[in-house]
Amino acid sequence: MRVAVLFSGGKDSSLCIWRLKSMGHEVACLVSAIPRRDDSYMFHIPNVSLTRVQAGCMCIPWEGIPVSGEKEVEVSELAAAIPALQAQHGFDAMAAGAIASRYQRERIEALCASSGLRAVFPMWQEDEESLLREICALGFEVYFTSVAAEGLGPEWLGRRLDLRAVRDLLRLRERFRINVSGEGGEYETFVSDMPLFQRRINVTTAEFSWVRSSGTMRITGFALEEKRPSSLSSGARESSGGDDKEIPF
Repeated sequence: MRVAVLFSGGKDSSLCIWRLKSMGHEVACLVSAIPRRDDSYMFHIPNVSLTRVQAGCMCIPWEGIPVSGEKEVEVSELAAAIPALQAQHGFDAMAAGAIASRYQRERIEALCASSGLRAVFPMWQEDEESLLREICALGFEVYFTSVAAEGLGPEWLGRRLDLRAVRDLLRLRERFRINVSGEGGEYETFVSDMPLFQRRINVTTAEFSWVRSSGTMRITGFALEEKRPSSLSSGARESSGGDDKEIPF
């Protein structure tokens, strides 16, 4: 199966790509919706402009689709662009990293149906804690770039998603009933490395903003770092989760 993946640059869409390739499917291209507004209801915002760089690190073709960011309209705008991408890249399915959001799933299914595509959700309704631990065990390098939930303060921006962070998220779920995978908009992430990357993205500078109870980290500078051959294997790297790690700048 040749699959196009809706790609935000965050942990879930990145794990979606890993899952598909591990199952033997061919990822034909990555498709990123680029909202013109900061309050898109459907699509990831922080650092989405760097999805092109992430796709290049995986050597997968990338397509960026500008959308308005208006609720429902933005989905129609993405759907209108799909037939041309399908003709160009020859895919017969579209995948997304949705885990529990029926809003996302239903709209992606409708988008696929209008283009005659199969809709694929490799992580649908899987245990969210298990998915986070899988991401850590695989050696994904993931950083929090947006937070908007009680208990998630400015100290989470730039923090690495490791096992200690997973434990902290579980404690916050008990106290504040947050969605630990962030599908309720609690947080968003940026993947700077994973086993499919040929080069690692080393973040060098970023701008932080905080308004009332939410904040974002916008990456303003980065360098691509060549990876040693041993780090390019498809095997998992164990993440101990010992000390908290943050982007070092």
